Amino acid sequence: MRRMEFKMERPGLTKVGDHLKITEGKLPSSYYYTIEHAIAMSGNYEVSERLKSREGEVVEIEETEKGYYVIMEFDE
Repeated sequence: MRRMEFKMERPGLTKVGDHLKITEGKLPSSYYYTIEHAIAMSGNYEVSERLKSREGEVVEIEETEKGYYVIMEFDE
């Protein structure tokens, strides 16, 4: 299993247990991921850290001073 963190701007867009799809974006030297449909976005990942799965499950949602973070788990 692989866990990744996504930044969510406001609460209530998803919940623990949701099975969601993600899309991959490419920058010149890295990749980033977005939970469909623009629910939350990951940080940048190097080519060697590229995600193979396009679906995962929400296992945790954290609220911090900087906002909300969705933790997803992928079969990898």
